[in-house]
Amino acid sequence: MPGEVPRVVLVGAGIVGCALADELTDRGFTNVTVLDQAPGLAVGGSSSHAPGLVFQTNSCRSMTAFARYTVEKYTALGCFDQIGGLEIATSAERLADLSRRHGWATSWGVRSRLIDADEVARLHPLLDREQLLGGFLIPSDGLARPVQAAEIQARRAIERGARFEFVQKVVAVETAGDRVTGVRTESDVFPADVVVSCAGMWGPVLGEMVGLTVPLVPMAHQYVFTGNVNADAEALARQPILRHQEADLYFRSHGQALGIGAYGHRPMPVAAQDITGSELPFTEEDFKASWESAVELIPALAEAGVERGFNGLFSFTSDGMPLLGEHPGLKGFWLAEAVWITHSAGVARSMAEWIVDGQPELDLHSSDLNRFEQVQLAPDYVLERSCQNFVEVYDVLHPLQPMESPRPIRTSPFYGRQQELGAFFLEASGWERPHWYEANADLPEVAEVPARGEWASRFWSPICGAEALVTRKRVALFDMTPLKRLEVSGPGALDFLQHMTTNNLNRKPGAVVYTLLLDEQGGVRSDLTIARLDATTFQVGANGNLDLDWLTRHAPDDVYLKDITAGTCCIGLWGPLARDLVDDISHTLDTRKGYFTAQKAFIKNVPVTALRLSYVGELGWELYTTADMGPKLWDTLWEAGQRHGVIAAGRGAFNSLRLEKGYRSWGTDMTTEHDPFEAGLGFAVRQDKEFLGKGSLHNLTSTKKLTCLTIDDPHSVVLGNEPVFHQGEPVGYVTSAAYGYTTGLNIAYAWLPSEIDDEVEIEYFGQKVKARPAPEPLFDPEMKRLRG
Repeated sequence: MPGEVPRVVLVGAGIVGCALADELTDRGFTNVTVLDQAPGLAVGGSSSHAPGLVFQTNSCRSMTAFARYTVEKYTALGCFDQIGGLEIATSAERLADLSRRHGWATSWGVRSRLIDADEVARLHPLLDREQLLGGFLIPSDGLARPVQAAEIQARRAIERGARFEFVQKVVAVETAGDRVTGVRTESDVFPADVVVSCAGMWGPVLGEMVGLTVPLVPMAHQYVFTGNVNADAEALARQPILRHQEADLYFRSHGQALGIGAYGHRPMPVAAQDITGSELPFTEEDFKASWESAVELIPALAEAGVERGFNGLFSFTSDGMPLLGEHPGLKGFWLAEAVWITHSAGVARSMAEWIVDGQPELDLHSSDLNRFEQVQLAPDYVLERSCQNFVEVYDVLHPLQPMESPRPIRTSPFYGRQQELGAFFLEASGWERPHWYEANADLPEVAEVPARGEWASRFWSPICGAEALVTRKRVALFDMTPLKRLEVSGPGALDFLQHMTTNNLNRKPGAVVYTLLLDEQGGVRSDLTIARLDATTFQVGANGNLDLDWLTRHAPDDVYLKDITAGTCCIGLWGPLARDLVDDISHTLDTRKGYFTAQKAFIKNVPVTALRLSYVGELGWELYTTADMGPKLWDTLWEAGQRHGVIAAGRGAFNSLRLEKGYRSWGTDMTTEHDPFEAGLGFAVRQDKEFLGKGSLHNLTSTKKLTCLTIDDPHSVVLGNEPVFHQGEPVGYVTSAAYGYTTGLNIAYAWLPSEIDDEVEIEYFGQKVKARPAPEPLFDPEMKRLRG
């Protein structure tokens, strides 16, 4: 519809639907209709009962950005009370975690400070001072008024041309081919070019109408109103909103009473299809332990008692993140689900940018609804993981801490062999991934590995360091099966990939190319390794399901995409003795072929596709075979490798080795918010060819760069997201970090202003650790070991 304003239908008139209507109409999409089954705005959904607390700090940068914009917008609209937010500690572990959270806030640009117990007590005189150890104060946090916020934004949208239709229960989404055409309610039909589901806890019901699994679970959450606490209502209203996360509690004032929210009870999931209202009867027994903890912290509550309570429904997902984006198979159908009040305006802004401009300014890969693997959409999986997220919502969680159940879900063909070697598994995208092997505990190199602090020692072993050292000295097997593998084939495959990626793929079969996917604005959507197997077939090493989704959306009819991950497996065979090992058992694999080449061969009786690549910076190959031949491949390499001192090595060693070589990890070190040059990936961009996003690269004015830092203290192994200071001011944040066992350097990569080339400090659990920029790569800068 060139030149015409698209017809947009939003399903749900809660705070998300109202905020999105406001943001869309503000950008010129004024033909907006908002439908709701309720009789009025923010009635019957979670917006109607939400207590409105906005705590901005989150380990995820985009979530904090959502919350920051929510605070800014609702403050400007007069529906936000910026009274501050206070998180308290009554244990040493929580006090340490508050310093980590203060680091996140600093990294993401939210002003905050750590305060002592006396100041906590001054800010909240009702608290039992004897229990307090300290607090974390965010002055810009506060209370949103959800219903008022919805009404104000709806009114602004209506003034620009939007209309709101109530008592309109959606019964079907109408389509033609692969496009949405409208929404049918019990009484009307509303034509549409764009439909956005903002239905909250009813999101799965709308998803069923279009054949889309919406992996969220409505969950009951307890909230009570106390009696009067004999305090001045005006003074109570000025006190910061309060979180006592050790007891899974939060507090806010209601006149002379307090409102208390509790997560400390059993998970209480409800099927979306069974919901008739957003509030369920209060289950007093579930609140008993929470009430005891509340009274212990605030003794005045014992006399005030509980006046009333309810179990309010709101949405949880299996990874705790929102569900944003467009249906993978139905153009024009979008989701903005599992969004809390805290993030409502920020999500609405990003969604409006996405719909109107084609992409959001923020990187949203962690919220994209297409991020999940198919196995992660199973109803039992979604339910169990969502319940676990509810249980852990206020827990102190380590960055590497995996979900406990359901596991295992996905295992490589080498899983049995890895168990025999005592693998310690962590999990990602459903895959069990060895991080180290207890079979290597007796390696003499273990004694060479320096100790590290308590936090960094969790989900880690000095065996990781020994495995890295042995990889550099001899040879090791790495299970690379979880790497996403795509097959792109067909008459148009080359032209398609040439258009989609930055490097030159027009090379002879047998060539392997490192390249990038960019978005229209020149941001890095992903980095790929692409092997040309024959004239019309390419194997793509991708980063995940979002790459498959992106390529599928752009593929022409003469290109065929297939996810071959499940039917294949991969061993990374790397180390200075890798060639000797392979020469012992293969007469068909040409071990003298150069770096970035591919060949079909046999490892004894196992057919393989061998790619001369190494993400750890050592001589070797990625050896791919079919899943049924996986155990045979492992056994063949293992048996032949004994005379060469082969070991199995895990992700702990892998991460250290790749950082020594300066290899980036997409989604951590760079995202769509970064261009290839500031990310240090300009070598993968060929300016003599056309590709998606190239036009935007000419207009770049970058002021930051991904910088390699070495940390003076070898024991302070940071883990990511820590703030970086220069001359006392916060200037950036850490992305990836690890100890470099073979360089003897403590390494961190960070986004910093381009001009910084002298000493900086990383704030780690409240302490400043000195670091300095270093030229990269730190290991083998002449690439001699890789090229063999």
